[in-house]
Amino acid sequence: MIEVLSLTKLYDKFTAVDGLSLTVRPGEVLGLVGCNGAGKTTTLRCLAGIIPPTRGTVRLDGHDIVADPIAAKRTLAFFPDEPRLFDYLTVEQHLAFVARIYQVADYRERARPLLEELEIDNKAGVLPAELSRGMKQKLAIACGLLHQPKVILFDEPLTGLDPIGIRRMKATILRRAREGVSIIISSHLLPLLEEVCSHVLLLHNGKRLAGGTLAEIVEQFHDPQAAGAPPDLEEIFFRATSQPSASAAPVP
Repeated sequence: MIEVLSLTKLYDKFTAVDGLSLTVRPGEVLGLVGCNGAGKTTTLRCLAGIIPPTRGTVRLDGHDIVADPIAAKRTLAFFPDEPRLFDYLTVEQHLAFVARIYQVADYRERARPLLEELEIDNKAGVLPAELSRGMKQKLAIACGLLHQPKVILFDEPLTGLDPIGIRRMKATILRRAREGVSIIISSHLLPLLEEVCSHVLLLHNGKRLAGGTLAEIVEQFHDPQAAGAPPDLEEIFFRATSQPSASAAPVP
C-alpha cells in the first residue's frame, strides 16, 4: 500500500508539491496526470526516497520512507523516464548485481521468466550500448521487478517502446496489479492511463485538482444534461486544467 499524507516539497520559496494526500491500495493503479511542472516527477521522487519531503508523511507497505528508508525501499521499484544502466555489465550481469543488492537467492529462477515476459531473453549476454532505447527500458524494468516489489512507481513507462512493446508493458502493469501490487503511473499518454488505471489523480501547480476512480472523475466533469457521450480522460484533463479552482473529488 502507498500512503501519502500532506506531502509538501519546497525548493527555496517555490512550492513544487503542496499538501498532497493519496492512498493506493494493493491491486490499484493510480494515474498521475498534470501539465509540465505540475509536480508529478517531484511527487514520485519524494515517494521513492530520492529527495526528502519538506513536510508530510510517505509510507510504503507500512514503512515510513524517511524514518525507515531501507525497509521502505525494499518494497519499492521506481522506474524513471530515462533508464539508468551500467555500461560494462551485460543484461544477465545487471540482474545478478541487483539480486545481490536485494539478497534474492533464487534470482536465476526469477530472472528467466522476467526476461521472457519482457522479450529480452535473447539479449542475456549483451551490453547496454548494443540495446535499443526500448530494450534498455525493458532491462531496467526487469531489474526493478526481480525482487518482487509491493509498490511500483512509473515515470513515463512507455518511452522508447514500439507498439508490441507498449502492449507487453501494459500487460506487465496489469499483471502486477492483479498480484496485489500498488502502482502509480505518471504519463502524458492519457489513453494508456484509461486502459490500465483504476484511479486517477490530476495535479495542478503542485496541488490535487481532482481525484478518484475513473468513473468518479467522469461523473465530476460530465454534465448529464449535455448531449453526447461522457468525456474521456483527455477531455477531462483539458476541462480541469482550464478551471484550476474546480473542487476535487477525494481520492479513495
